[in-house]
Amino acid sequence: MNRLLTIPILVSFFVTLFLIFPWIRRAKNAGLVGRDINKINGKKVAEAGGVTVVLGFALGILVYIAINTFIFNKTDNFIEMFALMSCIFFIAFIAFTDDILGWKIGLRRRTRVILVVFASIPLIAINAGKSAMNLPFFGVLDIGVFYPLILIPLGIVGATTTYNFLAGFNGLEAGQGIILLSALAIVSHFTGNSWLAVIALCMVASLIAFLIFNFDPAVVFPGDSLTYPVGGLIAIMAILGNFEKIAVFFFIPFVIEFFLKARGKFVKQSFGEPKKDGSLTLRYEKIYSLNHVAIKLMEKAGIKPTERKVVLSIWLFQIAIIVVGFFIFKRGIFG
Repeated sequence: MNRLLTIPILVSFFVTLFLIFPWIRRAKNAGLVGRDINKINGKKVAEAGGVTVVLGFALGILVYIAINTFIFNKTDNFIEMFALMSCIFFIAFIAFTDDILGWKIGLRRRTRVILVVFASIPLIAINAGKSAMNLPFFGVLDIGVFYPLILIPLGIVGATTTYNFLAGFNGLEAGQGIILLSALAIVSHFTGNSWLAVIALCMVASLIAFLIFNFDPAVVFPGDSLTYPVGGLIAIMAILGNFEKIAVFFFIPFVIEFFLKARGKFVKQSFGEPKKDGSLTLRYEKIYSLNHVAIKLMEKAGIKPTERKVVLSIWLFQIAIIVVGFFIFKRGIFG
């Protein structure tokens, strides 16, 4: 990869870094704050910080396009890039609207799903991805127009909304995004989609800048403004790079989280119950989140569960899934 391509990645990092403090100040002045629920008498923290991540990411991509245009004289994959950005901006707008309304009110679940379907239209319009799929027992099956009309919106809706479930702990969502998108950047590079790798790394850089202020103790929360675009980007990369099976495997922790949330009829929260000594215990008698699983396992092992330990344990679980995925799909990735 040309060294010049590190410029858009650095732009994404520094734009997000410089926007965070102004955003925190303005969000607090506007009353866009939330309580840090995993702490006793948790302080008010600025919400919807994902806006800074999306802006940093977008400017990084525009710089990448400019470098390709004016230095390399290339216009390859520009249609796909602009379609990707259109999807991310639409998803970010939906998410920011939800953040403004507040997590207890927010948009109705049905409304969010319908709006995210509309957000997938740019990818449908360019007929992104390949309609030929290699299915077990059936071999290669070309589903034609059903791929853009059904599977693209289904994939984006699924990833966008499901990524939002595994949340509620300082740094968790941003860290998961860093891990997943870094892995998908590697997949993209080795499957001949280096342009997608740069896009993924622009988001990774923005997330790293954000995580500096979002890790425990957080001074800014991500909100749906971060989780929706990151989830959407994962799905979009899988579609444009034609590595859907790999992305779905990497997404296993979120699939597990979906079923745990379904067990609680999607009303049980992922938070722990804070104790005076700074540790956490279970909020409910049953398990409704991977966060709860981490707390339960630590308690059984005689380890004091803290917010940082829970987050780190889930990150390690995600990394383990990715390592297994690289082993299973090594031929498809590395040839």
